[in-house]
Amino acid sequence: MIDTNQTCTAGQDSVPYLTCMIHVLEEWLGVEQLEDYLNFANHLLWVFTPLILLILPYFTIFLLYLTIIFLHIYKRKNVLKEAYSHNLWDGARKTVATLWDGHAAVWHGYEVHGMEKIPEGPALIIFYHGAIPIDFYYFMAKIFIHKGRTCRVVADHFVFKIPGFSLLLDVFCALHGPREKCVEILRSGHLLAISPGGVREALLSDETYNIIWGNRKGFAQVAIDAKVTKNAVQALIDKHQRIPGNIRSALLERFHREQKTN
Repeated sequence: MIDTNQTCTAGQDSVPYLTCMIHVLEEWLGVEQLEDYLNFANHLLWVFTPLILLILPYFTIFLLYLTIIFLHIYKRKNVLKEAYSHNLWDGARKTVATLWDGHAAVWHGYEVHGMEKIPEGPALIIFYHGAIPIDFYYFMAKIFIHKGRTCRVVADHFVFKIPGFSLLLDVFCALHGPREKCVEILRSGHLLAISPGGVREALLSDETYNIIWGNRKGFAQVAIDAKVTKNAVQALIDKHQRIPGNIRSALLERFHREQKTN
């Protein structure tokens, strides 16, 4: 009985060349049933190729955006270097703020008008919460980058119980009250942000962007009592937000706006 190598080199027509090569590899690698492994790998490739072709373009776009945001941060390297030289946490705040500001500019075309109206001393800032107050995150980033000030923000009690959030909340000066603490912050000359809608607005708001303030107590009541604050927030929504809102229409509107500008 001749072995596999002799059969492959004997020139027998009954053994296909590919099968012969597989037998040679099996002996060389010391692996049995290599053909079954190759067939299984080929099956996996056949199954996952459509998925890879679907994900790859999105992954490429993600890398491009990541590159743009990195360049956005690198553009401010000197500012970041100076911040880290003075205070470690100020450097960290400025780095995170630059990251969020880059994301805001690239993905949403986010802009802030009237930044000069923010006083040097204390100020109460009211914002719409919605499901996720991402525009307020961008606003905090803008204030820290352009004003060098940290905007204190009142957050709900449950946020402080989320695992891993304590450091983030401490560094960006979030607090859960009470009212006396908020008054103390303003008297100390700081900026303080409140969303009277809070969790209620986060859970119940939809694409119509209705303001849901309800009958809040504590320091949020100050903002509710000053109704001209609520009217101003509603006026901003009416002016700048298309109803009903959705991501697709917002992106299309942004591209159309940039084309008109150019």
